[in-house]
Amino acid sequence: MRLGICGMVPQDFHTITPQHLHAIRTLGLTGAALHGASDQLFDVQAAECEKVRTVFAQADMDLPQFGIAFGECLFDYDAEVCAYVVRKIGRGIEVARELNAHTCLIRTGSLNPAGSYNPCKENLLPESKERLIETLKQVAAKAEAEGVTMVIETHALTIMGSPETNKEIIAAVGSDRMGVVMDYVNHFQSMHQVYNSTERLNHIFDYMGPISSVAHCKDIRVKPGLVLHIDEEIPGEGELDMVTALQRWHDLYPDGYMLLEHLGSDHYPHAAANVQHICAEAGIEIH
Repeated sequence: MRLGICGMVPQDFHTITPQHLHAIRTLGLTGAALHGASDQLFDVQAAECEKVRTVFAQADMDLPQFGIAFGECLFDYDAEVCAYVVRKIGRGIEVARELNAHTCLIRTGSLNPAGSYNPCKENLLPESKERLIETLKQVAAKAEAEGVTMVIETHALTIMGSPETNKEIIAAVGSDRMGVVMDYVNHFQSMHQVYNSTERLNHIFDYMGPISSVAHCKDIRVKPGLVLHIDEEIPGEGELDMVTALQRWHDLYPDGYMLLEHLGSDHYPHAAANVQHICAEAGIEIH
């Protein structure tokens, strides 16, 4: 497998420098993810993308994931909203191609106006799923035309809230260019699953592994309180069977990227060292 990072780079991908990538490279990582605000992507010029490609090439680094940031819901009741966000994603797909990104990441959004990862009862209606599939088919058609692989960031709080639903929706879209992120942490829904993580991880990988193109590498910690709090943790510092997570990914995609994410820059060295140590102990090659 290969190990990279979502972090330690500027919010504005135009401003990335060799120094940013050198700092990541010194951690033993070979890939760095970028993202772009969808409304600004219409102004991106080919020369800017070429410059970013050159910076990555000179640093001998990969761009495993280019994320498109947008606030709209892909299954909004308003067809004009869906059409508008498809247009914005379409431009993001073009930029991802120009950057030579391995994958282009999107989210489903939510009918909850508070944001994409806020739950909403209406998200679970059958007609919401139908609208989502129709929108994703349009996105997939653009991705096929541009030769770009799309991945959806799924989560227990979203419309794509389970491994089973993820498999169902991707099958309904029916495109080799549409899949999901293997963000296994996002699909733990109970303390039983956390404390029996080997079983849950294998279930997640059985369903989502074949439809994933990139993975996010995290651990889980259950925090005290009168309700359930399942939070992300530095790999190797939480409750999960990280050997199983890393081994399952490596078995599926020996050249595929797992990306560290959602940490402060000062925590990434520790996270990278933990994953490298776990892999070394388990005989999992990182290259």
